[in-house]
Amino acid sequence: EILFKHGLLFNCPGTKSEQAGKSASCQGCPNQKLCASGATKAPDPAIAEIGIKLSTVKHKILVLSGKGGVGKSTFSAHLAHALASDTTKEVALLDVDICGPSIPRIMGLEGEQVHQSGSGWSPVYVEDNLAVMSIGFLLGGPDDAVIWRGPKKNGMIKQFLRDVDWGELDYLIVDTPPGTSDEHLSIVQYLSSTHVDGAVIITTPQEVSLQDVRKEIRFCKKVKLPIIGVVENMSGFVCPKCKNTSQIFPPTSGGAEKMCADLNLPLLGKVPLDPRIAQSCDEGRSFLSEVPDSPAAQAYQRIVQSECV
Repeated sequence: EILFKHGLLFNCPGTKSEQAGKSASCQGCPNQKLCASGATKAPDPAIAEIGIKLSTVKHKILVLSGKGGVGKSTFSAHLAHALASDTTKEVALLDVDICGPSIPRIMGLEGEQVHQSGSGWSPVYVEDNLAVMSIGFLLGGPDDAVIWRGPKKNGMIKQFLRDVDWGELDYLIVDTPPGTSDEHLSIVQYLSSTHVDGAVIITTPQEVSLQDVRKEIRFCKKVKLPIIGVVENMSGFVCPKCKNTSQIFPPTSGGAEKMCADLNLPLLGKVPLDPRIAQSCDEGRSFLSEVPDSPAAQAYQRIVQSECV
């Protein structure tokens, strides 16, 4: 880890390291005594509690992206909708994008509130078999800003996993913020005592997105998070009139297909651009049920029906 101190950059040995609180770079750190005491090496008891809480969830899938704006939350929402279209399945969508919670709007749940029960927080339901939880339900309004440092965001994620009454689920989809930061480390750590199916990584075709996705892939490998596969979003535009495909974001370096081939990862599918997706998200409706025969909706269905998800 890198620590910024007195205008200089230092290598932090990490709170779990044997050198925590003892190395030269720890001098002057406000947490030096705490790290040196060994208290930071003790496992968080919440990890075991979360393992018990989520033991009734069959499949846990994280949706990640290296860069913002690639349609990760849109994909998470429509993946949840597609899985819940089978009414025999119980599905939940957890939004851990603490600073940019867009799931309430996409799912048509703006203005809804979370209620407390004897068994914990009750999630908000879109359908009888589709539950949603987001910090957006805890804010006074959709324009309220969440201005939190890492520890407070991590505590919120812990509460979502431990204190929400998820019940018995077939699928828990976790929508994460872009990057490889606090929220990602927290979700991986807190889920370490339970089985996680893996991550679906979202990208767009251009190299500027793929470059950050490669970082996300390395993050997954470093924390030993299995990768289910990659989805290339905004992959061409199919004209609704003539049906010809135009490359709005040209895959100058070969796109997700070449990256997956180079890294030996499954390419789960390519979802083309469709302006009706954005409209459906703004209006809080499922694009899959609104335009089920569109190329984009069919691409979503192929991804869900694949053996990987």
